[in-house]
Amino acid sequence: MTLRELARAADAFAPTPPMPVLFLGHGSPMNAIEDNPFTQGWQSVGRDLPRPSAIVCISAHWETRGTYVTGMEKPRTIHDFGGFPQALFDVQYPAPGSPELAQMTQETMTASHVGIDHAWGLDHGAWSVIIHLFPKADIPVVQLSLDRGLSPAQHYALGRELAFLRKKGILIIGSGNMVHNLGMIDWHNPDGGYDWAQEASSRMDRSILDGDHNNLVNYTSNGRAFQLAIPTPEHYLPLLYTLALKEATDPISLFNDKLMMGSLSMTSVRIG
Repeated sequence: MTLRELARAADAFAPTPPMPVLFLGHGSPMNAIEDNPFTQGWQSVGRDLPRPSAIVCISAHWETRGTYVTGMEKPRTIHDFGGFPQALFDVQYPAPGSPELAQMTQETMTASHVGIDHAWGLDHGAWSVIIHLFPKADIPVVQLSLDRGLSPAQHYALGRELAFLRKKGILIIGSGNMVHNLGMIDWHNPDGGYDWAQEASSRMDRSILDGDHNNLVNYTSNGRAFQLAIPTPEHYLPLLYTLALKEATDPISLFNDKLMMGSLSMTSVRIG
């Protein structure tokens, strides 16, 4: 950063008490335009949050080789899905970006080189939930990508490096799903989960509330229920970023803690 850019960043992100941290089980893109218990849960949390100076979102839907943060002033709304009603494609979430925050993040995180991206924008893992927290789209939003080459432990370590942002008034959101096996969806069972999904979800919840992060980071060693719940890691990894930010004195709670369609959990987490 130039001296002028550093001054602008300092003015924009003055010290604050630690902001809460959220993991949001985002589920179907249709949640962006539906009124249901999950969207109502997000809205309730949004009303209870201090107003952030900016938002950093780690979404399951931006995987890259290397780690990147969006650095454009006006991120586009990405409709990265198909087969949904036109009303969903018509949604725009014109929140500003924050080049200053992108540069500050790049220069502070050292566990992995962070590049600045000017092409991505806000994918549905970000805007479909943030639209319920802050519907006016008047808070700057940047996304941090998921590096496919990192291990779960490395993702967790990278999450720790975002801790300084909490004291700059910045809300950090992980967006994914803890249980996410689309190949085993039961379309005839909108409520509830398979036995293995119930087992995995219950064990995840207990580890979160007990602060057993090692168990969650080493999820591949947790047996068949976890293997079925997390057949690919991208929807699970945002949880590790948020858990890495928990300090010893932070309260932690679950909401939207429900299984649906057999193999999908909407469980969300608030820290702080």
